[in-house]
Amino acid sequence: MSSSPPVRLGVVGLGFMGQTHATNAEEFGHDVVAGADVVAETREEFAQAYGATTYEEFEAMYEAEDLDAVAVSTPNAFHEPAVVAALERGYDVLCEKPLANDLESAERIASAAAESDGFCTVNFHNRVSTAAEVFKEYQAEGHFGEITHVDANYVRRRGIPGVGSWFTNEELSGGGAVVDIGVHAIDFALYLMEYPSVEEVFAVTRTEFGDRDDYVDPGDWYEATEEAVFDVEDSATAMIRCADDKTISLEVTWAANQAETNDFIVRGTEAGAELELGGEALTLFRSGTQGTDHNMDATLTEGALDHTGWEGSDERFLEAVAAGEAPAINTVDQALMVQRVIDAIYRSAEKGTSVSVTAD
Repeated sequence: MSSSPPVRLGVVGLGFMGQTHATNAEEFGHDVVAGADVVAETREEFAQAYGATTYEEFEAMYEAEDLDAVAVSTPNAFHEPAVVAALERGYDVLCEKPLANDLESAERIASAAAESDGFCTVNFHNRVSTAAEVFKEYQAEGHFGEITHVDANYVRRRGIPGVGSWFTNEELSGGGAVVDIGVHAIDFALYLMEYPSVEEVFAVTRTEFGDRDDYVDPGDWYEATEEAVFDVEDSATAMIRCADDKTISLEVTWAANQAETNDFIVRGTEAGAELELGGEALTLFRSGTQGTDHNMDATLTEGALDHTGWEGSDERFLEAVAAGEAPAINTVDQALMVQRVIDAIYRSAEKGTSVSVTAD
C-alpha cells in the first residue's frame, strides 16, 4: 500500500464499468467522492453503493468537487467532452477504450492531453495479465529476436451486446465489433510488437448475424426490441502492415460459426509464442541444435499476478496518480494509433481496397 494520501476519484458514466472502477478504487484504499450520469436511477444506485455525491452533468461535478482524478466510462461518443474538460482542469484521467468514437475526436483528446498538467491513459486492461507480463520480460531479454508477425484473434461464437444498447448504435459507439472488442486485439498486437508505426490496412467488415430475426443466442446477450438499432458490423478481417514489413492479421467477431478463441500467435526471428488475450496461457516455441536439431516448446505452468484485468489496470492508474507520474503504458499516443487503425479498417472496408495510415 502506498504511503501517499488516498486518491480522490470522480467517475463519469456510472454504469457497469463506472461501478467497476469505483469498486476497484475503494479496494485499493482510495476515495470515490463523486459521480456523474444522466440517468437518475443510476445516480441513486451509485450514491448508495459508494456513499458518493452524484450529479447529472459532469461539468457540475468538476466545478463542485476537489478531485485528483477522473474515470470516464460513458458511451464512446461522449468521451471527448468529459475527458477534455477534466484535462483542462489538470485532472489525471482514465478513459475507457477506445479513446473516442472517431479519429477526429480522438485527435482532439490527444491534443488536450499534450497541453494538460494532468495525464490521460486508456483502459487497455488486457495488457495486465500473467501471460503478457511473462512474455514482455522474455522479450526484453531478446528471447524472440525481431518480432515480424502477430496473428490476433478475438472471436466470440455468439456474443453480440444487447441490441438497443449503445454498443450496436453507430452514432453512439462509432462502430461494432471492431470498436468494442477489436480495439483490444489491435492494441495487444501492437503492444506485443512494441508499437511499430502502422503504414497500411486492408480490411473487410461484415454484418451477418445482428440483423437476423432468427439469430441464435444461447448466452442471452441479445435483447432486441422494435426500437432497437443495429447499424454496425458484427465481424471484421484485416491485414495490417507496419514499418519494416511487420504484419498483423486480425480476426474479430461478435458472432461466428466457429469455436471461440482469444489466442495470439507471435512469430519472431529467434523464437515464437502463443498466448491468451487477458489470460494466463502462454507457450514459447524455439528451435535449436544442442545435441541434435530439435524443436522445443515451453508452457507456463505456475505463477500469477496478484491483480489482472480491470483490477490491475485500475491499480496501476491510481498508483500513477498518487505518484504524480504518468504511466509508461496505455498512453494517449498509443490509443491514438489504435484509433487510426480502426479508422483505416472502416475506410478500407468501404473502399474495397487497402488504405494508408498516416500520423501527423
